[in-house]
Amino acid sequence: MAKVIVVTSGKGGVGKTTSSAAIGSGLAMSGAKTVIIDFDIGLRNLDLIMGCERRVVYDLINVINGEANLQQALVKDKRISDLFIMPASQTRNKDALTKEGVEKVIADLKADGFEYIICDSPAGIEQGAMMALYFADEAIVTTNPEVSSVRDSDRITGMLSSKSYRSEQQLTPVKVHLLITRYCPERVEKEEMLSIDDINDLLGIDLLGVIPESQDVLNASNLGEPIILNQDCDAGKAYQDAVDRLLGIDRDFRFITYEKKGFLSRIFGG
Repeated sequence: MAKVIVVTSGKGGVGKTTSSAAIGSGLAMSGAKTVIIDFDIGLRNLDLIMGCERRVVYDLINVINGEANLQQALVKDKRISDLFIMPASQTRNKDALTKEGVEKVIADLKADGFEYIICDSPAGIEQGAMMALYFADEAIVTTNPEVSSVRDSDRITGMLSSKSYRSEQQLTPVKVHLLITRYCPERVEKEEMLSIDDINDLLGIDLLGVIPESQDVLNASNLGEPIILNQDCDAGKAYQDAVDRLLGIDRDFRFITYEKKGFLSRIFGG
């Protein structure tokens, strides 16, 4: 049975699109037919992070308006056989998104055999974000370990419980997961950043993953390669752990504790 998962947050710049790309790629690598839809109408970035911007011809709004069919708009990933991208429009405004249009696209994707439909949401609570979360079965609320980001994530959690299709139809609530990005244990130790316990106390959402702060994430985005493909770096491993948990595989949390250097390490730089 197909599952619709929205990757969302209240605040911009927390790594939603990076996370959508990584999680969608990880699910597809597990053998599940997966599509990632960019809902950031007018400001699309998913195609850049996936490295397929030159292959985009049609987009989500073209499909909703009947100007292109599903197969024309879907961009097949060249690295992962079961992965597809549905880009956003750069020239339309967010009002072009309608519940009826999004519902039909999702229904058509399900009929086409997609097992996971990942909705990459824009930040905030405007039209694009509301449409991205409306039909979700599950949500991955993405936050940085800072007070403003966590507070905005709490507001999005409220929207999921009150403004989604599931809430309106009094169905089983949207299952909400927490993904913490740009986490630095050393800065937490110095009290420059909220700890995992602090965030849990404020949000009370089941923790899906903790992604360490890493230059590798930016490098991967610039190269148009989802960070999960780099299993030599901690961030790539952390995203793989998050995908495994999403699939029901038990994984210990890594990269969340600060190991103080001993005297000799500080002297010799080890």
